Amino acid sequence: MRYLIATLGCKVNQFETQAMEERLQSDGHLPAVPGEMADAVIVNTCAVTAESGRKSRQMIRRLHEENPGAVVAVCGCYAQLSPEENAEIGAQVIFGSGDRMAFVEAVEHAVETGETVRRIDRPFARRKIEVLPAGAVSGRTRAMLKIQDGCRNFCTYCIIPYVRGSLRSMPIPDAVSETRRLREEGFRELVLTGIEVASYGLDLDGRPTLTDVVEAVAAEAGEMRLRLGSLEPTVITEDFCRRLANTGHVCRHFHLSLQSGCDRTLKAMNRKYDTAFFYHTVELLRQYFPGCALTGDLIAGFPGETEEDHRDTLNFLRRCRFSELHVFPYSRRPGTPADKLPNQLTQAVKARRAHEAKAVSEETGREFLEASVGQTLSVLFESAEGEGSLGHSDTYLYVRVPEQGLRGQLRNVQIIGIKDGILHGRIIKTEQP
Repeated sequence: MRYLIATLGCKVNQFETQAMEERLQSDGHLPAVPGEMADAVIVNTCAVTAESGRKSRQMIRRLHEENPGAVVAVCGCYAQLSPEENAEIGAQVIFGSGDRMAFVEAVEHAVETGETVRRIDRPFARRKIEVLPAGAVSGRTRAMLKIQDGCRNFCTYCIIPYVRGSLRSMPIPDAVSETRRLREEGFRELVLTGIEVASYGLDLDGRPTLTDVVEAVAAEAGEMRLRLGSLEPTVITEDFCRRLANTGHVCRHFHLSLQSGCDRTLKAMNRKYDTAFFYHTVELLRQYFPGCALTGDLIAGFPGETEEDHRDTLNFLRRCRFSELHVFPYSRRPGTPADKLPNQLTQAVKARRAHEAKAVSEETGREFLEASVGQTLSVLFESAEGEGSLGHSDTYLYVRVPEQGLRGQLRNVQIIGIKDGILHGRIIKTEQP
């Protein structure tokens, strides 16, 4: 069987896609090459916003048109939320946000028999995490490991708890075992991801914390460095920072779920912190991880947000000095409390506010990039780039050096300049590969 896979949405979806592709290839199936008709097209969908759902439908239609004889198979959050809509646009295999290995088996069965398969469960009935093989599609140096699924936060704008279900965590021994396997396979970086990793362990016996699992994984990581997925600010305490810094493995890059820089808006969103708490977490991270990169997510134009609220947010962004910010105009999602709030803003207002927030992010991002010049950064090289090599620093910045053949190596690089938004540097020659 020849297959095509398209993934929309978050790192959890990316992780689940690589696990499905690993299973497909272990079963003897191959990805379709450009210009070749696929026997199955698989779309791992996203539903975090209404726009995400639209993009999911668009992707399904496009791949169906380009591969008219293929079995169309969909899974993920949008498939969980709207299975009927997926069926109407041609999906023959429809699973939701769980049971990925059974989904692969259903795709194989549909290709062999032509039968339609639909399996949508009840997310809140799930009690244990589905342990999927960690790793990456062959040829990569960075692996992902999903240690948590589900969410219990119920932010007013978010549909994800309803389609992902209750909190489920990977037991620490399983996480350690997967880390050992990835280290032995030669990966040099491991990304620990989940839907809401800050709540890790609350469902497990003994209630281990995210800090506990990171320490356990770090002890087995060898020469791998660790990177954390998106974090809720509530998990960032002095104990968290001190213990993670002491592992010596955690990258100096933290992606924080901010959403707004206005206390009134944060309360309307049902976020569990205010700006004073958030800024305290920023100070802690910078204290224990000097020079760290802070990235984040922001929703612009939430219902009821005034111009004064928006200005407060812009000022807060400048104060936090993010190296990068993912800014999303608020997108109404039917089924969420925010969809029913009064004072919904126009698309024009939301777009303008998102543009202004992005401008602040670009300004602080340039400052962080410029501050990196003259520093020595740890860089994991991932690919050839022209006559040199390209990789990511531990602060998640692109770094290019003139040397070739460095893929998969972790090297210290002195940064000497910037060109086209990419840091340029030279390998510190005294270091051993």
